[in-house]
Amino acid sequence: MQHSQAIVYHRHGDPLEVLELVDRPMPEPGTGAVRIKLLAACVHPSDFGKVAGSYGRLEHLPAVAGREALGEVEAIGAGVTGVALGTRVRFPEAGAWQEYACCQAAALELVPEGIAIANAAQSFINPPTAYCLLEKLMDLPKGAWVLQNAGNSAVGLCIIQLAKELGYRTISEVRRESLEAPLKALGADKVVFSGSGWHRQIEEITAGAPLALALNSVGGESALDQLRALSAGGTQVTFGGMVRQPVRFPTRELIFKDLRLRGFWWDSWVRENGPKASREIVGRIHQWMREGRLQLALDQAYPMDQYKEAISRAAAPRLGKVLLAPDPKRLAEEA
Repeated sequence: MQHSQAIVYHRHGDPLEVLELVDRPMPEPGTGAVRIKLLAACVHPSDFGKVAGSYGRLEHLPAVAGREALGEVEAIGAGVTGVALGTRVRFPEAGAWQEYACCQAAALELVPEGIAIANAAQSFINPPTAYCLLEKLMDLPKGAWVLQNAGNSAVGLCIIQLAKELGYRTISEVRRESLEAPLKALGADKVVFSGSGWHRQIEEITAGAPLALALNSVGGESALDQLRALSAGGTQVTFGGMVRQPVRFPTRELIFKDLRLRGFWWDSWVRENGPKASREIVGRIHQWMREGRLQLALDQAYPMDQYKEAISRAAAPRLGKVLLAPDPKRLAEEA
C-alpha cells in the first residue's frame, strides 16, 4: 500500500520541537477531483509563525505545515475533463509540506510551461505581494523612488526586479556589505547599510527627488529610519516584522511631515478582491518568469526527511529561498 509523507504538528510551538514526519494513507481523488504530487514547497518565516500559533489565520489541529508549493497532477478522478496528467499546478495551500494531496479540478491554479520548478514554487505569495506593494497601494509616477528594508529577503528581491519592470527606482537597506553586489546585479539602484546613518543623506541618494513610499518588513530601528527618510506626505507600508519589535515613529516626523502608516497582507488582499484578481496578478508574474525577467533565487532544496535541516537553514542568513522537495535532483535538472 502506498503512503504519503507529511510534516505535521499537533500543538503550537517551536517548529523544531513540534513538527514530525509521518506516513499517511495515499489520498484517492473522488469524483471531480485530482491527486497532486508535490514537486517543491517553500520554507517561509510565515510557516514558522503558523506552527508557533502567531501568524494570521491558524489551521485546525492537527495540521500539515507549509502554505506555498508547486505540484503536478498525478491521478484524475471520475468526471474530470480538460486536465492532463503531468500538468503543473499550485499545490493545495492548506498543508503544502506533504507528498500528495487531492483537490477539486475546478479549483486548480495552472502553471504554464517553461518555468523552472524552483521559480514556480515561489510564485504564489512573495512576487504578488511585491507587485501589490508597488502598484496597488499608491499611484506612483514613473521614475519614483521606493525605499525598502530587508532588500535581500524573498519579497525584497522581487521588489528590486519588479520595480525595474514597472519603471521605479529602489533604495534597498541590508545589514551586510557583501549583499551589495548581488542586489545590484538584480537591478537595485541604491543599496544602503543598516546603522550607517544613510537616512541623513537621503536627498543626496535621490538627487533631491521625493521619496513617497517606504516598504517595511523589519520593524524596530530600521522602520524608524524609513520614517525619517520619507518626504512630506509619504507612506510607510508594513508587511512584516522580522525583528519582532513594534513599529515606532518619531512624533515630530509624523506631525510636521504628515506621514501615513498602513499595513498589507496578501491573504487579506486576495479575500477582498477575489480569486480572479489574484490569479491575474499571478499570471503576470508567470509571464515575467517565462520571459526571464523575474528570477527567484534558490538557496538549497532538502528532501522531506531533512525538514529540520531545512528549517535551520531558512532561519540563517542567506540569499535565496529554502525549499522542501521529494526529489531535489529534479530541481537541479531544471535550473
